[in-house]
Amino acid sequence: MTAPVIIVGGGLAGLVAATELAKKQVHVVIVDQENEANLGGQAFWSLGGIFCVNSSNQRFLGIKDSRELAMQDWFNSARFDREDDFWPKKWAEAFVNFATDHMETYVKNAGISFANVGWAERGDGSATGHGNSVPRFHLTWGTGPAVLEAFEKPVREAAKKGIVDFKFRHRVDELIVDESTGAAIGVRGHILEPSDTARGVASSRETIDTFELYGSNIVITSGGIGGNVDMVKKNWPVDRLGPHVPKSFVVGVPAHVDGRMIDIAQEAGANVINSDRMWHYTEGLHNWNSIWPQHGIRVLPGPSSLWLDATGSRLPAFLFPGCDTLATLKHICSTGYDYTWFILDQTIISREFGLSGSEQNPDVTNKSILGMLWRIFGSSPTGPVQAFMKHGEDFVVESSLSDLVAGMNRLAKERDGPQLDVEDVRREINLRDMQFENQYSKDAQVMLIQNARNYPTEKRGRVAKPHKILDPKHGPLIAVRMNLLTRKSLGGLQTDLDSNVLRPDGTPFPNLYAAGEVAGFGGGGVHGYSSLEGTFLGGCIFSGRAAGLKVAEQVG
Repeated sequence: MTAPVIIVGGGLAGLVAATELAKKQVHVVIVDQENEANLGGQAFWSLGGIFCVNSSNQRFLGIKDSRELAMQDWFNSARFDREDDFWPKKWAEAFVNFATDHMETYVKNAGISFANVGWAERGDGSATGHGNSVPRFHLTWGTGPAVLEAFEKPVREAAKKGIVDFKFRHRVDELIVDESTGAAIGVRGHILEPSDTARGVASSRETIDTFELYGSNIVITSGGIGGNVDMVKKNWPVDRLGPHVPKSFVVGVPAHVDGRMIDIAQEAGANVINSDRMWHYTEGLHNWNSIWPQHGIRVLPGPSSLWLDATGSRLPAFLFPGCDTLATLKHICSTGYDYTWFILDQTIISREFGLSGSEQNPDVTNKSILGMLWRIFGSSPTGPVQAFMKHGEDFVVESSLSDLVAGMNRLAKERDGPQLDVEDVRREINLRDMQFENQYSKDAQVMLIQNARNYPTEKRGRVAKPHKILDPKHGPLIAVRMNLLTRKSLGGLQTDLDSNVLRPDGTPFPNLYAAGEVAGFGGGGVHGYSSLEGTFLGGCIFSGRAAGLKVAEQVG
């Protein structure tokens, strides 16, 4: 009997690879350190955005997108500038081509449908700079769980036929390499004690036994480092996002997203590149109902909130909500503090505050048409947003500006932050508000808001009608302390276009493959320095598919 293909990590990329292998009747063993409840990994918690170009959904909404425009946006955002970027550039070109020609068909054939096309990472205000020129964030109807179901279901069916086996609570500690050929031939590690923890909850690392498994090929799909704050800080690019490593983060992924397999593969001879390229958000909330340690939730903001740094100064153009994540992160780090403030009102939060994550969007996750209609046409925030307003430690809700600033100052003391003067804050708000007295303005954020409302989907259900924040008709006033939130690795194991891991000298590592975040979503850094969003799930799908197809071809 042919030795199985061993997939290390049962996340989305691993399931996609297993799906392609199972189609070819290739025996697969999926090894994961977590229990069965965590099959699918962090993708379960995602909003389900997938990057597509010139899709039928875009065309229906009147969005004119093209391969050429998407390629320009990608490369302008990535800013590839290193010798190690040879394969990442190849992967970037291949991904945009796949997103244009095949992604929509591939995922819809798997049973995925889209509820909407959103406009994420709107850019830095320049046609030649970072950002999406048009909306490309295809929101999955059913969010992350629906994406997982599309690939978990065929893998489960293959398991019933004996084609796929699962080894849960098996933690890989070493790759086994044939000394004579240099090929990867297996994995060894420890069996962890049984655990009945719910999905996402940190589990025990107590070991009860050891194991060795041998296979024809090894595919690493174990994820990135976002759940390992120590590793995030170790790899923090002070030269680029300095001048210091932030002291405080909330964590956007479960604790099992620990980056262990990156070091394990490197010790076995794999090449790791671009470890300093990461993607962390600037609009994180402490989850009032935490699942994993330091659990953070990202706000998906519309463009209207006033964004102040910890000292009370407005962030400069074009660092507005939803525009340029890493440029905003760099600016925040330069202030010497690791939090900022959103100032808004009831009207803005009702229309523009989304929360990332499947569990924070029960209407879309549960495929409730009535819930979606309420979100679009209702006058109140969604239930999860209301819960954060009531229970979240980062929220201040008051009827007067003086009381609002007093509340902000109480929260600032918790972080040894500066005390704000109410008149200074009033001045920043008034300067913004006066720009709404005419239909035109010199303020770049006001122009951004007006531009966003030119997209009918945004005008109808995502961007509030322009108004003054201090207008009592739109109260109460709301301040939100925004924290830095860890999320994605943009670097990782270097791979060629077949997902074959490479050695430091550029030669293929025989029988060793990698896909998903552990491979920087392909090549060791397909995004370069910056992401366009919708490219994380899409990157897992694209690179997992590539790995599965190539390994199936090799085994066959």
